[in-house]
Amino acid sequence: MLGCVIHGEGDLRVAELPSPQPGPGQVLVDVRYGGVCGSDLHYWRHGGVGDFRLREPMVLGHEVVGTAVTGPLAGLPVAVHPATPCGVCPECADGRANVCRDTRYLGSAARFPHVQGGFAARLAVPAGQLRPLPEGLGLRRAALAEPLSVALHAVRRAGAVAGKHVLVTGAGPIGCLVVAALRAAGAAHVTVTDLLPEALRYAAVAGAGTVVRADDPADSGWPAEVDVAIEASGVAAGLDTCLRLVRRGGVVVQLGMLPPGRSPFAGNLVVSREIELRGAFRFDGEFDEALELLSREPAFDGLISAVVPVRKAEEAFRLAADRSMSCKVLLDFES
Repeated sequence: MLGCVIHGEGDLRVAELPSPQPGPGQVLVDVRYGGVCGSDLHYWRHGGVGDFRLREPMVLGHEVVGTAVTGPLAGLPVAVHPATPCGVCPECADGRANVCRDTRYLGSAARFPHVQGGFAARLAVPAGQLRPLPEGLGLRRAALAEPLSVALHAVRRAGAVAGKHVLVTGAGPIGCLVVAALRAAGAAHVTVTDLLPEALRYAAVAGAGTVVRADDPADSGWPAEVDVAIEASGVAAGLDTCLRLVRRGGVVVQLGMLPPGRSPFAGNLVVSREIELRGAFRFDGEFDEALELLSREPAFDGLISAVVPVRKAEEAFRLAADRSMSCKVLLDFES
C-alpha cells in the first residue's frame, strides 16, 4: 500500500508500505482522505514541530477518514480520533486527556519511537478511536473533523463567547475553523487578521464579520478593543496583537504553536490589565461535536481548496504550504 513517509527536513517520500496487521483491540480502516495539517508541513519543512524533532522516518498524518474494514463498524464510513491517552495519569484522571503526559498521537514525534501516522492506504487503530459518521456527512467534509475539534477546544478554553466580539489572529485552516466554531458558539462578531488577502477571503467564507490586513495599521477594520482573542498564527507578533487589543480583564487563548525556545510577549499587559492568557492544545470530546457540526453545515465545503492524489503528495504539501493558493488540502488515497 502507498504511504507518505517523512525522513527528515525536506525529505518526503511516497513509498510502498506493508499492510498493517491489527493487534489486540485494533481494527483496520481503508483510508480515503487525509488532511495536510500545519504540523505535517513543519515536519516536512523543518524536520520537527515546536520542540518535537524527527529522530526516525515517520508516516505523517492525523486527519484521516475512511471505511472500517473489520470490527463492529465494518463497512461503515468512519472518522479516526488520532489520540490514545493513557487513561491513568493525573491529567487523564482530571478529565484533561488532551494533555495526557503519555498519550500516543498519530503522526507525532513527541515520543520515541515515534507514533506512525495515518497517511497510508490502510490503518490499524484501536477500535475506540473510530467514530461512525452522522447521517448525511460524507467522507470529504468529514476530513475536517480533527482540525475543527482543535478549533472547538480553543473556543471552549476561551469561555463564554456568546454575544461577544472576538479577535482571531491568523487565517490559516485552523484560524478559519476557529471562526466557524465561534459563530456556532454564538459570538456576536468575529474580526480576523492575516497578511494574505486570499487567507482573509477564506476567513470570510468561514463567517468572519471583519477581515483586516495584519500589516496595515491604517486598515479601517481594526477594532478599538475586543472581549476575547484567539491567537492562531503561531507567531509572537500575533500574540502581541491579541494582548494589545483585548479589553482589561479579557481572555487571550494561545492556539498556534509558537517556534521552539523562548518567545517574547508583552507580559506587562498581562499584569496591568489582568488579562487571562490560556493555552489550547489538541482536543478530546470535541471530536464528536465536530462531526455533528460538520453534518449540519455544508458551508464547510468552501474551506477545502484542493484534493490531490496521494502519488502527488509533495505537490499537495507545496500547495498547502502556499496560503496564497489554498486553505485545507486533502490527500486522496483512492486516486
